Amino acid sequence: MTDLQYHYSGVSTFTKTKGINSLVLAHQTEIETVNNIPCFFWGNLTDPYITAKCWSTIAKVVRSSFGPIPPSLRDPIVTAGTERIRFEGFSSCNGVYVRLDMKPESIDGEFIASGTTNVDFNDPMLNALNSIQKNEKVTLAVGQQDVQIITTKTKVVEKKVTLPTRWIKGLTSVQLYLADMDLRFELNKIQTIQLFQNLPKGAIKGDFFIAKRAGKFMFSTIATADAVRVGGLHRLRLLDGILAIADKVFIYESADKQTVAFVYEFGKMQLLMAFSPDAYRGFSGEGKALDQMTENLPAEWIYGLNSLLKANENFDPTLLSIEHDIDFGTMNQLTSSLSAIGLLGYDVMGRSHFYRQLPFKTERILSLNPRLKNAKKLIDEQQVKMVKKENDYIEAEVKGTGVLHKVVIDKQGYRCTCEWFTAYQGKRGICKHILAVKMVAG
Repeated sequence: MTDLQYHYSGVSTFTKTKGINSLVLAHQTEIETVNNIPCFFWGNLTDPYITAKCWSTIAKVVRSSFGPIPPSLRDPIVTAGTERIRFEGFSSCNGVYVRLDMKPESIDGEFIASGTTNVDFNDPMLNALNSIQKNEKVTLAVGQQDVQIITTKTKVVEKKVTLPTRWIKGLTSVQLYLADMDLRFELNKIQTIQLFQNLPKGAIKGDFFIAKRAGKFMFSTIATADAVRVGGLHRLRLLDGILAIADKVFIYESADKQTVAFVYEFGKMQLLMAFSPDAYRGFSGEGKALDQMTENLPAEWIYGLNSLLKANENFDPTLLSIEHDIDFGTMNQLTSSLSAIGLLGYDVMGRSHFYRQLPFKTERILSLNPRLKNAKKLIDEQQVKMVKKENDYIEAEVKGTGVLHKVVIDKQGYRCTCEWFTAYQGKRGICKHILAVKMVAG
Protein backbone atom coordinates (compact mmCIF):
# COMPACT_ATOMS: atom_id res chain seq x y z
CA MET A 1 0.00 0.00 0.00
CA THR A 2 3.00 2.33 0.12
CA ASP A 3 2.93 2.72 -3.67
CA LEU A 4 -0.58 4.07 -3.68
CA GLN A 5 -1.75 7.25 -2.06
CA TYR A 6 -5.24 8.61 -1.94
CA HIS A 7 -6.67 12.05 -1.47
CA TYR A 8 -10.27 12.61 -0.50
CA SER A 9 -12.03 15.96 -0.38
CA GLY A 10 -15.27 15.39 -2.23
CA VAL A 11 -13.50 13.29 -4.87
CA SER A 12 -11.37 10.18 -4.71
CA THR A 13 -7.94 10.12 -6.31
CA PHE A 14 -5.89 7.07 -7.18
CA THR A 15 -2.34 8.21 -7.82
CA LYS A 16 1.06 6.58 -7.57
CA THR A 17 3.78 8.52 -5.78
CA LYS A 18 5.66 8.91 -9.05
CA GLY A 19 2.64 10.59 -10.62
CA ILE A 20 2.88 8.33 -13.69
CA ASN A 21 -0.79 7.66 -13.85
CA SER A 22 -3.69 9.02 -11.83
CA LEU A 23 -7.41 8.61 -11.75
CA VAL A 24 -9.67 11.33 -10.41
CA LEU A 25 -13.03 9.77 -9.75
CA ALA A 26 -16.28 11.30 -8.55
CA HIS A 27 -17.12 10.14 -5.04
CA GLN A 28 -20.50 8.46 -4.51
CA THR A 29 -22.15 8.14 -1.12
CA GLU A 30 -23.87 4.96 -2.30
CA ILE A 31 -22.65 2.15 -4.51
CA GLU A 32 -25.86 2.65 -6.49
CA THR A 33 -25.66 5.52 -8.97
CA VAL A 34 -27.42 8.68 -7.83
CA ASN A 35 -29.06 9.27 -11.21
CA ASN A 36 -32.51 7.86 -11.82
CA ILE A 37 -32.01 6.14 -15.18
CA PRO A 38 -35.44 5.16 -16.55
CA CYS A 39 -34.14 2.50 -18.94
CA PHE A 40 -30.99 0.42 -19.12
CA PHE A 41 -32.11 -1.83 -21.99
CA TRP A 42 -35.02 -2.07 -24.44
CA GLY A 43 -35.33 -4.77 -27.09
CA ASN A 44 -36.73 -8.11 -28.23
CA LEU A 45 -35.87 -11.66 -27.22
CA THR A 46 -34.44 -13.78 -30.04
CA ASP A 47 -35.44 -17.04 -28.34
CA PRO A 48 -38.49 -16.11 -26.22
CA TYR A 49 -39.65 -19.66 -25.39
CA ILE A 50 -36.35 -20.82 -23.85
CA THR A 51 -35.87 -17.46 -22.14
CA ALA A 52 -39.34 -17.73 -20.58
CA LYS A 53 -38.60 -21.26 -19.37
CA CYS A 54 -35.41 -20.04 -17.72
CA TRP A 55 -37.20 -17.10 -16.12
CA SER A 56 -39.86 -19.48 -14.81
CA THR A 57 -37.11 -21.63 -13.28
CA ILE A 58 -35.64 -18.57 -11.57
CA ALA A 59 -39.09 -17.71 -10.25
CA LYS A 60 -39.42 -21.26 -8.94
CA VAL A 61 -36.13 -20.94 -7.06
CA VAL A 62 -36.79 -17.56 -5.47
CA ARG A 63 -40.25 -18.68 -4.34
CA SER A 64 -38.91 -21.83 -2.66
CA SER A 65 -37.37 -22.70 0.71
CA PHE A 66 -35.69 -25.87 1.96
CA GLY A 67 -34.85 -24.83 5.50
CA PRO A 68 -36.65 -23.45 8.56
CA ILE A 69 -37.34 -20.12 6.81
CA PRO A 70 -40.73 -20.19 5.00
CA PRO A 71 -40.89 -19.06 1.34
CA SER A 72 -41.09 -15.28 1.50
CA LEU A 73 -38.80 -13.89 -1.23
CA ARG A 74 -39.53 -13.79 -4.94
CA ASP A 75 -37.50 -10.93 -6.31
CA PRO A 76 -34.56 -11.62 -8.65
CA ILE A 77 -31.73 -9.17 -9.28
CA VAL A 78 -31.58 -7.95 -12.90
CA THR A 79 -28.37 -6.48 -14.29
CA ALA A 80 -28.04 -4.92 -17.75
CA GLY A 81 -24.78 -3.79 -19.30
CA THR A 82 -21.84 -4.70 -21.52
CA GLU A 83 -24.21 -6.25 -24.11
CA ARG A 84 -25.47 -8.79 -21.56
CA ILE A 85 -28.38 -9.20 -19.19
CA ARG A 86 -28.21 -11.30 -16.03
CA PHE A 87 -31.02 -12.48 -13.78
CA GLU A 88 -29.98 -13.94 -10.42
CA GLY A 89 -31.44 -14.78 -7.04
CA PHE A 90 -31.62 -17.15 -4.07
CA SER A 91 -34.19 -19.41 -2.50
CA SER A 92 -35.70 -17.94 0.68
CA CYS A 93 -33.51 -20.29 2.74
CA ASN A 94 -30.49 -18.97 0.80
CA GLY A 95 -29.27 -22.49 0.05
CA VAL A 96 -29.89 -22.40 -3.73
CA TYR A 97 -28.39 -19.74 -6.01
CA VAL A 98 -29.59 -19.32 -9.59
CA ARG A 99 -28.31 -17.10 -12.40
CA LEU A 100 -29.30 -16.73 -16.04
CA ASP A 101 -26.56 -15.29 -18.26
CA MET A 102 -28.17 -13.92 -21.43
CA LYS A 103 -25.51 -13.60 -24.13
CA PRO A 104 -25.58 -10.77 -26.72
CA GLU A 105 -27.18 -13.06 -29.33
CA SER A 106 -30.16 -13.75 -27.05
CA ILE A 107 -31.39 -10.15 -27.26
CA ASP A 108 -31.95 -7.70 -30.12
CA GLY A 109 -32.13 -4.19 -28.77
CA GLU A 110 -30.27 -1.21 -27.39
CA PHE A 111 -28.30 -0.78 -24.17
CA ILE A 112 -28.95 2.82 -23.18
CA ALA A 113 -27.03 2.57 -19.91
CA SER A 114 -25.81 -0.05 -17.45
CA GLY A 115 -27.11 -0.83 -14.00
CA THR A 116 -28.99 -3.14 -11.65
CA THR A 117 -32.51 -3.36 -10.28
CA ASN A 118 -34.36 -5.77 -8.02
CA VAL A 119 -38.00 -6.65 -8.78
CA ASP A 120 -40.72 -9.08 -7.71
CA PHE A 121 -41.86 -11.96 -9.92
CA ASN A 122 -45.57 -11.93 -9.08
CA ASP A 123 -48.41 -14.08 -10.43
CA PRO A 124 -49.14 -11.85 -13.47
CA MET A 125 -45.49 -12.22 -14.51
CA LEU A 126 -45.57 -16.01 -14.05
CA ASN A 127 -48.81 -16.27 -16.05
CA ALA A 128 -47.27 -14.23 -18.86
CA LEU A 129 -44.12 -16.39 -18.91
CA ASN A 130 -46.10 -19.63 -18.98
CA SER A 131 -48.07 -18.50 -22.03
CA ILE A 132 -45.12 -17.45 -24.23
CA GLN A 133 -44.83 -19.45 -27.46
CA LYS A 134 -41.74 -20.25 -29.53
CA ASN A 135 -42.27 -17.74 -32.35
CA GLU A 136 -44.00 -15.05 -30.32
CA LYS A 137 -42.62 -11.52 -30.25
CA VAL A 138 -41.54 -10.65 -26.72
CA THR A 139 -40.06 -7.31 -25.68
CA LEU A 140 -37.95 -6.82 -22.56
CA ALA A 141 -37.33 -3.47 -20.89
CA VAL A 142 -34.98 -3.15 -17.91
CA GLY A 143 -34.81 0.11 -15.98
CA GLN A 144 -33.72 1.27 -12.56
CA GLN A 145 -37.28 1.34 -11.26
CA ASP A 146 -38.93 -1.59 -13.05
CA VAL A 147 -38.73 -4.51 -15.48
CA GLN A 148 -41.32 -4.85 -18.25
CA ILE A 149 -42.26 -7.92 -20.28
CA ILE A 150 -44.45 -7.16 -23.31
CA THR A 151 -45.97 -10.05 -25.31
CA THR A 152 -48.61 -10.14 -28.04
CA LYS A 153 -51.21 -10.85 -25.35
CA THR A 154 -50.23 -8.76 -22.33
CA LYS A 155 -47.83 -6.30 -20.71
CA VAL A 156 -46.45 -6.93 -17.23
CA VAL A 157 -44.59 -4.31 -15.21
CA GLU A 158 -42.73 -5.38 -12.07
CA LYS A 159 -41.60 -2.52 -9.82
CA LYS A 160 -38.31 -2.25 -7.97
CA VAL A 161 -38.25 -3.62 -4.43
CA THR A 162 -35.69 -3.62 -1.61
CA LEU A 163 -32.83 -6.06 -2.01
CA PRO A 164 -33.18 -8.72 0.74
CA THR A 165 -30.39 -8.60 3.32
CA ARG A 166 -29.93 -12.38 3.16
CA TRP A 167 -29.28 -12.08 -0.56
CA ILE A 168 -26.55 -9.49 -0.03
CA LYS A 169 -24.90 -11.86 2.45
CA GLY A 170 -25.34 -14.78 0.06
CA LEU A 171 -23.72 -12.87 -2.81
CA THR A 172 -20.62 -12.29 -0.69
CA SER A 173 -20.20 -16.06 -0.28
CA VAL A 174 -21.54 -17.84 -3.33
CA GLN A 175 -19.06 -16.39 -5.83
CA LEU A 176 -16.19 -17.56 -3.59
CA TYR A 177 -17.59 -21.10 -3.79
CA LEU A 178 -18.01 -20.83 -7.57
CA ALA A 179 -14.43 -19.59 -7.99
CA ASP A 180 -13.27 -22.68 -6.10
CA MET A 181 -15.03 -25.14 -8.44
CA ASP A 182 -13.74 -27.42 -11.18
CA LEU A 183 -15.61 -29.13 -13.98
CA ARG A 184 -16.35 -32.76 -13.15
CA PHE A 185 -18.93 -33.99 -15.67
CA GLU A 186 -20.36 -32.96 -19.04
CA LEU A 187 -23.72 -34.45 -20.02
CA ASN A 188 -25.55 -34.31 -23.34
CA LYS A 189 -29.33 -33.96 -23.52
CA ILE A 190 -30.07 -37.71 -23.45
CA GLN A 191 -27.69 -38.34 -20.54
CA THR A 192 -29.29 -35.48 -18.60
CA ILE A 193 -32.83 -36.78 -19.09
CA GLN A 194 -31.77 -40.32 -18.16
CA LEU A 195 -30.08 -39.09 -14.99
CA PHE A 196 -33.06 -37.09 -13.76
CA GLN A 197 -35.51 -39.86 -14.60
CA ASN A 198 -33.84 -41.79 -11.78
CA LEU A 199 -34.04 -38.95 -9.25
CA PRO A 200 -35.51 -40.57 -6.11
CA LYS A 201 -39.09 -39.63 -5.30
CA GLY A 202 -40.44 -38.29 -2.02
CA ALA A 203 -38.39 -37.26 0.97
CA ILE A 204 -34.69 -37.89 0.41
CA LYS A 205 -32.40 -38.29 3.41
CA GLY A 206 -28.66 -38.77 3.59
CA ASP A 207 -25.94 -38.01 1.06
CA PHE A 208 -26.31 -38.83 -2.62
CA PHE A 209 -23.66 -38.79 -5.33
CA ILE A 210 -23.61 -38.48 -9.11
CA ALA A 211 -21.40 -41.17 -10.63
CA LYS A 212 -20.56 -42.24 -14.16
CA ARG A 213 -20.58 -45.92 -15.04
CA ALA A 214 -20.10 -47.23 -18.59
CA GLY A 215 -20.93 -43.87 -20.12
CA LYS A 216 -24.12 -43.50 -18.11
CA PHE A 217 -24.69 -41.11 -15.23
CA MET A 218 -26.61 -42.19 -12.14
CA PHE A 219 -27.47 -41.23 -8.58
CA SER A 220 -25.83 -43.35 -5.91
CA THR A 221 -25.56 -43.48 -2.12
CA ILE A 222 -21.98 -44.74 -2.42
CA ALA A 223 -19.14 -42.23 -2.17
CA THR A 224 -16.44 -43.11 -4.69
CA ALA A 225 -13.36 -41.12 -5.61
CA ASP A 226 -14.83 -39.90 -8.92
CA ALA A 227 -18.39 -39.24 -7.68
CA VAL A 228 -19.86 -35.78 -7.07
CA ARG A 229 -21.70 -35.21 -3.80
CA VAL A 230 -25.09 -33.46 -3.92
CA GLY A 231 -26.40 -32.36 -0.53
CA GLY A 232 -30.17 -32.01 -0.27
CA LEU A 233 -30.77 -34.00 -3.45
CA HIS A 234 -34.49 -33.13 -3.57
CA ARG A 235 -33.53 -29.54 -4.47
CA LEU A 236 -32.57 -30.74 -7.96
CA ARG A 237 -36.29 -30.86 -8.79
CA LEU A 238 -36.03 -27.11 -9.29
CA LEU A 239 -34.42 -27.95 -12.64
CA ASP A 240 -37.34 -30.00 -13.98
CA GLY A 241 -38.65 -27.25 -16.25
CA ILE A 242 -35.49 -26.96 -18.37
CA LEU A 243 -34.30 -30.59 -18.58
CA ALA A 244 -35.73 -31.26 -22.03
CA ILE A 245 -34.55 -28.04 -23.71
CA ALA A 246 -30.90 -27.82 -22.64
CA ASP A 247 -28.20 -28.68 -25.19
CA LYS A 248 -25.66 -29.72 -22.55
CA VAL A 249 -25.22 -29.77 -18.78
CA PHE A 250 -21.93 -29.14 -17.01
CA ILE A 251 -21.53 -30.25 -13.39
CA TYR A 252 -18.99 -28.43 -11.22
CA GLU A 253 -17.77 -29.34 -7.74
CA SER A 254 -15.91 -27.33 -5.11
CA ALA A 255 -12.45 -28.39 -3.93
CA ASP A 256 -13.81 -29.54 -0.57
CA LYS A 257 -16.40 -31.72 -2.39
CA GLN A 258 -19.23 -30.08 -0.47
CA THR A 259 -20.80 -27.66 -2.95
CA VAL A 260 -22.05 -28.41 -6.45
CA ALA A 261 -23.26 -26.32 -9.40
CA PHE A 262 -25.10 -27.24 -12.59
CA VAL A 263 -24.70 -25.12 -15.73
CA TYR A 264 -27.36 -25.62 -18.41
CA GLU A 265 -26.23 -24.55 -21.88
CA PHE A 266 -28.85 -23.28 -24.35
CA GLY A 267 -26.57 -21.77 -26.97
CA LYS A 268 -27.73 -18.18 -26.59
CA MET A 269 -27.80 -18.30 -22.80
CA GLN A 270 -26.68 -20.30 -19.78
CA LEU A 271 -28.48 -21.03 -16.54
CA LEU A 272 -26.41 -21.82 -13.45
CA MET A 273 -27.81 -23.31 -10.28
CA ALA A 274 -25.54 -23.78 -7.25
CA PHE A 275 -26.45 -25.75 -4.14
CA SER A 276 -25.11 -25.23 -0.62
CA PRO A 277 -23.56 -28.28 1.11
CA ASP A 278 -26.90 -29.25 2.71
CA ALA A 279 -30.53 -28.18 2.51
CA TYR A 280 -30.47 -26.66 5.99
CA ARG A 281 -27.36 -24.57 5.27
CA GLY A 282 -27.71 -21.29 3.38
CA PHE A 283 -24.87 -19.58 1.54
CA SER A 284 -25.43 -16.45 3.65
CA GLY A 285 -24.40 -18.23 6.86
CA GLU A 286 -21.35 -20.10 5.60
CA GLY A 287 -18.89 -17.34 6.47
CA LYS A 288 -16.54 -18.13 3.58
CA ALA A 289 -16.03 -14.43 2.85
CA LEU A 290 -14.66 -13.74 6.33
CA ASP A 291 -11.15 -14.76 5.29
CA GLN A 292 -11.19 -11.84 2.86
CA MET A 293 -12.42 -9.15 5.25
CA THR A 294 -9.35 -8.63 7.41
CA GLU A 295 -7.86 -5.79 5.37
CA ASN A 296 -9.10 -2.30 6.26
CA LEU A 297 -9.01 -0.43 2.95
CA PRO A 298 -10.30 3.14 2.48
CA ALA A 299 -13.87 3.04 1.16
CA GLU A 300 -12.88 5.68 -1.42
CA TRP A 301 -10.75 3.10 -3.24
CA ILE A 302 -13.75 0.81 -3.62
CA TYR A 303 -15.93 3.72 -4.72
CA GLY A 304 -13.26 4.63 -7.24
CA LEU A 305 -13.20 1.19 -8.83
CA ASN A 306 -17.00 1.21 -8.87
CA SER A 307 -16.87 4.40 -10.94
CA LEU A 308 -14.49 2.74 -13.40
CA LEU A 309 -16.41 -0.48 -13.96
CA LYS A 310 -19.68 -1.15 -15.76
CA ALA A 311 -22.32 -3.70 -14.82
CA ASN A 312 -21.55 -7.19 -16.19
CA GLU A 313 -18.06 -6.12 -17.27
CA ASN A 314 -15.35 -8.78 -16.97
CA PHE A 315 -13.16 -8.02 -13.97
CA ASP A 316 -9.48 -8.52 -14.75
CA PRO A 317 -7.38 -7.30 -11.79
CA THR A 318 -4.07 -7.73 -13.62
CA LEU A 319 -5.23 -5.62 -16.55
CA LEU A 320 -6.67 -2.98 -14.22
CA SER A 321 -3.36 -2.83 -12.33
CA ILE A 322 -1.38 -2.27 -15.52
CA GLU A 323 -3.79 0.20 -17.14
CA HIS A 324 -4.15 2.39 -14.07
CA ASP A 325 -0.70 1.90 -12.55
CA ILE A 326 -2.04 0.40 -9.33
CA ASP A 327 0.26 -1.76 -7.23
CA PHE A 328 -0.51 -5.50 -7.64
CA GLY A 329 -0.67 -6.08 -3.89
CA THR A 330 -3.14 -3.24 -3.46
CA MET A 331 -5.24 -4.54 -6.35
CA ASN A 332 -5.39 -7.97 -4.70
CA GLN A 333 -6.72 -6.35 -1.53
CA LEU A 334 -9.25 -4.33 -3.54
CA THR A 335 -10.38 -7.48 -5.33
CA SER A 336 -10.90 -9.25 -2.00
CA SER A 337 -12.87 -6.29 -0.67
CA LEU A 338 -15.10 -6.16 -3.75
CA SER A 339 -15.70 -9.90 -3.43
CA ALA A 340 -16.50 -9.60 0.27
CA ILE A 341 -19.29 -7.05 -0.30
CA GLY A 342 -20.93 -8.85 -3.21
CA LEU A 343 -19.75 -6.62 -6.06
CA LEU A 344 -18.07 -9.46 -7.95
CA GLY A 345 -19.81 -12.46 -9.45
CA TYR A 346 -18.07 -15.48 -10.94
CA ASP A 347 -18.53 -17.21 -14.29
CA VAL A 348 -17.45 -20.84 -13.85
CA MET A 349 -17.51 -21.49 -17.61
CA GLY A 350 -15.36 -18.48 -18.47
CA ARG A 351 -13.22 -18.87 -15.31
CA SER A 352 -13.48 -15.15 -14.67
CA HIS A 353 -15.15 -12.60 -12.41
CA PHE A 354 -17.69 -10.06 -13.57
CA TYR A 355 -18.70 -6.81 -11.93
CA ARG A 356 -22.15 -6.12 -10.54
CA GLN A 357 -23.55 -2.96 -9.00
CA LEU A 358 -25.62 -3.25 -5.83
CA PRO A 359 -27.60 -0.62 -3.91
CA PHE A 360 -25.95 -0.59 -0.48
CA LYS A 361 -23.18 1.15 1.41
CA THR A 362 -19.88 -0.59 1.99
CA GLU A 363 -20.17 0.06 5.73
CA ARG A 364 -23.14 -2.31 5.92
CA ILE A 365 -20.92 -5.34 5.43
CA LEU A 366 -19.95 -5.15 9.11
CA SER A 367 -23.55 -5.39 10.31
CA LEU A 368 -24.23 -8.23 7.89
CA ASN A 369 -21.40 -10.34 9.35
CA PRO A 370 -21.67 -10.60 13.14
CA ARG A 371 -18.47 -12.66 13.39
CA LEU A 372 -16.53 -9.80 11.83
CA LYS A 373 -18.22 -7.31 14.16
CA ASN A 374 -17.45 -9.50 17.18
CA ALA A 375 -13.83 -9.96 16.08
CA LYS A 376 -13.37 -6.19 15.94
CA LYS A 377 -14.94 -5.94 19.40
CA LEU A 378 -12.42 -8.47 20.77
CA ILE A 379 -9.60 -6.34 19.41
CA ASP A 380 -11.05 -3.06 20.71
CA GLU A 381 -11.42 -4.59 24.20
CA GLN A 382 -7.84 -5.95 24.03
CA GLN A 383 -8.98 -9.54 24.44
CA VAL A 384 -6.34 -10.88 22.04
CA LYS A 385 -2.87 -11.75 23.35
CA MET A 386 -0.14 -12.79 20.91
CA VAL A 387 1.90 -15.63 22.46
CA LYS A 388 4.23 -16.38 19.54
CA LYS A 389 4.69 -15.00 16.04
CA GLU A 390 7.55 -16.25 13.89
CA ASN A 391 7.86 -17.08 10.19
CA ASP A 392 4.77 -19.15 9.31
CA TYR A 393 3.58 -19.78 12.85
CA ILE A 394 1.24 -17.70 15.00
CA GLU A 395 -0.07 -18.66 18.44
CA ALA A 396 -2.44 -16.50 20.45
CA GLU A 397 -4.84 -16.53 23.38
CA VAL A 398 -8.30 -15.00 23.05
CA LYS A 399 -10.62 -14.42 26.01
CA GLY A 400 -14.03 -16.01 25.84
CA THR A 401 -16.87 -16.25 28.34
CA GLY A 402 -15.14 -17.72 31.36
CA VAL A 403 -12.54 -19.47 29.22
CA LEU A 404 -9.30 -18.73 27.37
CA HIS A 405 -9.25 -19.97 23.77
CA LYS A 406 -6.02 -20.99 22.07
CA VAL A 407 -5.63 -20.04 18.40
CA VAL A 408 -2.91 -21.43 16.14
CA ILE A 409 -2.27 -20.33 12.54
CA ASP A 410 0.45 -22.15 10.59
CA LYS A 411 1.18 -23.76 7.22
CA GLN A 412 -1.47 -26.43 7.85
CA GLY A 413 -4.19 -23.79 8.31
CA TYR A 414 -5.80 -22.51 11.49
CA ARG A 415 -7.21 -24.02 14.68
CA CYS A 416 -9.15 -22.78 17.70
CA THR A 417 -10.33 -24.48 20.88
CA CYS A 418 -13.78 -22.81 20.76
CA GLU A 419 -17.00 -24.78 20.27
CA TRP A 420 -17.65 -23.28 16.81
CA PHE A 421 -14.38 -24.45 15.34
CA THR A 422 -14.61 -27.82 17.11
CA ALA A 423 -18.05 -28.39 15.59
CA TYR A 424 -17.37 -27.25 12.01
CA GLN A 425 -13.56 -27.45 11.60
CA GLY A 426 -13.59 -24.36 9.41
CA LYS A 427 -16.20 -25.70 6.97
CA ARG A 428 -18.54 -22.79 7.78
CA GLY A 429 -15.93 -20.07 7.85
CA ILE A 430 -13.45 -19.06 10.52
CA CYS A 431 -14.60 -18.24 14.06
CA LYS A 432 -14.41 -14.75 15.55
CA HIS A 433 -11.32 -15.72 17.59
CA ILE A 434 -9.26 -16.77 14.54
CA LEU A 435 -10.52 -13.76 12.63
CA ALA A 436 -9.45 -11.42 15.44
CA VAL A 437 -5.96 -12.99 15.60
CA LYS A 438 -5.55 -12.68 11.82
CA MET A 439 -6.50 -9.01 12.00
CA VAL A 440 -4.08 -8.33 14.85
CA ALA A 441 -1.26 -10.25 13.17
CA GLY A 442 -1.74 -8.21 9.98
